[in-house]
This record gives sequence, C-alpha cells and structure tokens, in this order.
Amino acid sequence: MAFESNQTQEFIFRSKLPDIHIPNHLPLHQYVFQNMPKFATRPCLINGATGDVYTYHDVQLTARRVAAGLHNLGIKKGDVVMNLLPNSPEFVFTFLGASYRGAIMTAANPFYTAVEIAKQAKAANAKLIVTMACFYDRVKDLAENGVKIVCVDFAVEGCLHFSVLSGADESLAPVVDFSSDDVVALPYSSGTTGLPKGVMLTHKGLITSVAQQMDGENPNLYYHADDVILSVLPFFHIYSLNSILLCGLRVGATILIMQKFDIVSLLQLIEKHKISIMPIVPPIFLAIAKSPEFEKYDVSSVRVLKSGGAPLGKELEDAVREKFPTAVLGQGYGMTEAGPVLSMSLAFAKEPFQVKAGACGTVVRNAEMKIVDTETGASLPANSSGEICIRGDQIMKGYLNDLESTKRTVDKEGWLHTGDIGFVDDDDELFIVDRLKELIKFKAFQVAPAELEALLITHPKLSDAAVIGFISNQTLFFLLFFLVCRMWRQEKCRWRLW
Repeated sequence: MAFESNQTQEFIFRSKLPDIHIPNHLPLHQYVFQNMPKFATRPCLINGATGDVYTYHDVQLTARRVAAGLHNLGIKKGDVVMNLLPNSPEFVFTFLGASYRGAIMTAANPFYTAVEIAKQAKAANAKLIVTMACFYDRVKDLAENGVKIVCVDFAVEGCLHFSVLSGADESLAPVVDFSSDDVVALPYSSGTTGLPKGVMLTHKGLITSVAQQMDGENPNLYYHADDVILSVLPFFHIYSLNSILLCGLRVGATILIMQKFDIVSLLQLIEKHKISIMPIVPPIFLAIAKSPEFEKYDVSSVRVLKSGGAPLGKELEDAVREKFPTAVLGQGYGMTEAGPVLSMSLAFAKEPFQVKAGACGTVVRNAEMKIVDTETGASLPANSSGEICIRGDQIMKGYLNDLESTKRTVDKEGWLHTGDIGFVDDDDELFIVDRLKELIKFKAFQVAPAELEALLITHPKLSDAAVIGFISNQTLFFLLFFLVCRMWRQEKCRWRLW
C-alpha cells in the first residue's frame, strides 16, 4: 500500500510512481516550450475547420508577438485578459501571449449571456477581451466602460483587430520579472458549492500539474511527439486547457482543434489526421458508441481514450471498448481548484499498470491524498469512504478576493477539501461514490444551483426556488426546478434550460 500513517493515525496515500523533479520555478510558457529546439518545425496546432497548420516555431513566435501587442495596448504584469472564444488557434496565442506578458488569462464560454460575461469580466477586473465579431453585442457595454475589445475575425466599430496583437514586434515586449507564485490563469468555478468564483492558478501550480502527468522516465500520462491529440473540449474548461493544450505542448505533440462537437466531423478528422489521443467526456463517448456512422471510418489510429469531467459508467465503458478494442481506456479525476488533476489511471503510463473498471486512477505524483471522515475530520484507511482531500504545489493559490471561501476549501495544513466522497482500495485506486457538494454536473459543465435559484426568485410570482439535477438514463440529464409561488395561480409554466 502506498500510504503512510504516523502516531496519530494519519493515513496519507501517494502515487505508485516515484516522485520526480519538477522545474516549477520557471514561468509557464518557458516550461511548455522547454524542448522547443527539438520540435520547432513540427506541427503544433491544426485548425480542424480550415486545415491550417501552425508549427511550434509559429506558435511560440505569435505568442511573443501577442505579448508585445498586449504591452502596446497598456496591459501590464498582473492585468487580466479575457479569452471569450471557442476553440481556435487565437485562443492559444492569447493565453500564451498573456503568460509571456506576465498577465493573467480568464476564459469564459462565448455563449454565455451578456450579463454572465459582464459579471465574470467585472469580478476579474478584465482590461481586455479577445473575442469574435459575432459576440460583440455581448461585450458592448463593457467596451463602453473602458474595456478594450479585440476581434479575431474582423473588427466591428469600437473593436480592434487581432492583428494589433499578432502583428506586433516581439522584440519590443518588455522583460518581465516572474515569480513562481504569480497567477497566470483565472478560471471560474463554483467550487464545492455556491456561486462561481475566480480560481487563482499560478505558474508553479500549472507546471506542477502538467509535470505530474507528463514528466519523468515513466510518465503517468504518456504522450509523445508523434501523437495527434484531439481538442474538442472547450479550452475555457480547465480539463482541456491543462490535460490537452499544456500537456500536448510539453511533449511536442500535434493538437487538432475542433471548434464544436459534431459526431460525423469528429470521425472524419480521426481518419484524416490519424488522431491517436482522445481526451473527452462521457456524453461524447456515448455519441460515439451509438453513432450509426461509426463503421464507415477508420479509427485504428486511436491509442488512448481518456475520460474526465464526469463519471464513466460501466455499461458505456464496455460499449466504448468494443468500438476501440486496441485502445487504452481509463479515467482521471479532477477539479479546477486542484489544478485540476487529482488522480490519473496508471493504464496511461509509459509502463502501464493493470487497473479496475470504474476506478478514477491513483493519486498523481508529488502530491498527497487522504480520505477524511465527514463528521470528525479524521483520516481514514484504505477501503473506507470519506471526503477526498489533496495536497501539493498544484492546487490553487486561492479564490480571487474571497478569503472566507478559500479558508473553507483549503485548511491550515494545505489540504484542499473536494466535497466529493470516495475511497482508495488496497491497490491504491480511487473510486468516487458520492458527492457532498450541491454543484450539478451537466454534460461535464458546472451548473451552480445557487445561481439558478437566485435568477428564478427574481420572477415576481415566485417566493422561493430550489434546483436539483438527476439522470433518467444514460442519455438524458435533467434539471428539476421546485418553485414556490407567491399565490396559487392557474397558469402553467414550463421553463426549459438549454
């Protein structure tokens, strides 16, 4: 068993893999491009929609130019830049350019409402937003209040074109004095409960998380330079940003970008580009398993199927294995505040281990995990269910401007409390069995009941509201609204949430 216990019976679980040296003193961009001389002419990004290819040299150079362009527009170290884009090369250039500048990237779903976007932009104090012209109406009010808007396709009135960033002279970018504890990414998460909060992820934290997966002689997640990694999950989700983009860059792999999911397009791209790594979520696995188009395409290039974002049921897992009999299928477990990866299937390792169906892997290297009693807080031995806690350099610095929520999530000893219930078995594999948190997972996205309830009770005819989620079968997930009317009325109301 890979756990330790001291005189007070503190049970701490560690990875089966040995700890490694992690160069987390570097800035993030320097770390991911550390092996650039080997990969300079290799394809880094492929735009699945257009076929455009960007080499590692192209991507690094454009990121440095974006850093210079951000400087020219008045963005300073520590300022926040919002990425309001679907998956695209420009999203990558903006994120890496912000890192080079010493700025912080916050990303939002471009299909959020204007109110939702404004709430996040104001909370993060975003100075500049990179988006598309079709989303301008959603940020127009912010532009009128001094936020600079940059459009990647064409500049509508009141906006700048992306070329002001990508066409800047990289030699004019200022030298930045980096600290490993500087924040580089600010994703928003509802945490274990409540409204969305800015999660401060540092250069050190993200480097540690990527290294825990990718580095060492026997990496837990074995990608290599010949791999083509599918990126259909949105980059504004930490799973995609970390385990696809940053992990792919670290090893010199090619990242195939899909702007939106379509099953036929996905199958076509697998065949055309020989995709080998597919980090996806259960709803996409389900679409693949049920697609009548599947047999028309050659998917034999796929060697790794990585599931995350939500639990993968055994029936669906079995169906996927039938479709990809030679591929390795496994799960990982994470949350934004944890950097995000807590555990990873050792079936993905360069020297793989046998794993059990339904397991979420073992705790990542250079980290500690414990399972605590939800009543007493005492740590529990193997095969005992309790709240999952994680400790390591990869976890968040804290919630932005919310010390109380930070203290509730990360205790004085540095343990991050996930709000999820699970156990570690005799083979060190983690199983998730329940959730303490109120947060609803909808197609691997987070839905905060408190936010919906706050919106619902603004209706003049409602005095109270509660929201829960439930699954009717493998394919349908519903949100159920409990509404208390101010007075009994005959009208029937049907609200649909997309």
